[in-house]
Amino acid sequence: ATLTTRYKADAAQGDANREMETDMPTGMAGLYQMGATLGMQEARVNFQQLRIIREAARRDYNLTEVANALFTSQSGVSRHIRELEEELGIALFVRYGKRLLGMTEPGKELLVLAERILNDASNIRKLASAFANRESGRLLVATTHTQARYALPRVVKAFRERFPEVQLELRQGGPEEIVRLLQTGEVDIGISSEQLDRSEGVVAFPYYRWHHNIVVPRGHPLAGEEPLSLAALAQWPIITYQAGLTGRIRVDEAFAAAGISPQILLTAQDSDVIKTYVELEMGVGILADMAFDPQRDLGLHQLDGSRLFAPHTAWIGLKQGQFQHNFAWQFIQLCNPELALADIQARALHGEPLIDYQI
Repeated sequence: ATLTTRYKADAAQGDANREMETDMPTGMAGLYQMGATLGMQEARVNFQQLRIIREAARRDYNLTEVANALFTSQSGVSRHIRELEEELGIALFVRYGKRLLGMTEPGKELLVLAERILNDASNIRKLASAFANRESGRLLVATTHTQARYALPRVVKAFRERFPEVQLELRQGGPEEIVRLLQTGEVDIGISSEQLDRSEGVVAFPYYRWHHNIVVPRGHPLAGEEPLSLAALAQWPIITYQAGLTGRIRVDEAFAAAGISPQILLTAQDSDVIKTYVELEMGVGILADMAFDPQRDLGLHQLDGSRLFAPHTAWIGLKQGQFQHNFAWQFIQLCNPELALADIQARALHGEPLIDYQI
């Protein structure tokens, strides 16, 4: 698809009369204004070029990573950039030899417009789909293993019963990947305890509160120690989450505040992996409280860690300004029934017209 803009300078008034040959929404207005400022007579910009501009900024101007993210070749990326700069008549990137180091001032302005245009294009597709298929479609949810395994099964079951025609896809990943998938519009909803509440372009809603507990093998000396102290816990090798996952920072902060350096024997992404090695009596585990199931984890004993480690909030994230199917809003309410639908939409679509998809 190609976006074409034409400008006719009005020397008497100093403004531009704009003719638009595109079906794009209001995000294009900024591109016209930029074109008039730069003195362009005609500019042809395609969506792939805009995606490359956006991805280059996100990938620290590494064209190999840009090409991989867009499923194309590095030479193709370079060609698109060159053609766009030639078309606009300006340099969009700061270069050192063949390397891209950053964006020029016009490049930074174009990046803002590219983000808006691509988001608007995505919203057009979502809007059409929402009205055509109000009770069917596809919902993409990016989440961590812990949330997918322990927190979401009840929600997914209830959602499936309410919307049997909707295809629900869970994509597991780390917090950084979840944020990236939201920002690029590749998923509809993100769920994680990290980063969502402080990431640019993402609006986050509280899901639930949780804390870390300690698990030990049945008969372990710590099993009868109440209340448990960090000093007593640090006498044993510790098995817990990898840095940056499932609230690991709270564990590190607690020991640091107490002036204790624990022996971290093993780290993992998966709560089940932690429990497996604890059952092998290799150490004591520190894991999310919802990851322990007394009916299944018969070989383990759980100790309350709420006094030792600060609590956490699991967050539900949406891309700011992105339209959603009605069933996406309903999924969020199934996660946290205390969230009002009007409040969710008002925050998620701040600055966008609210649309009742159920009309």
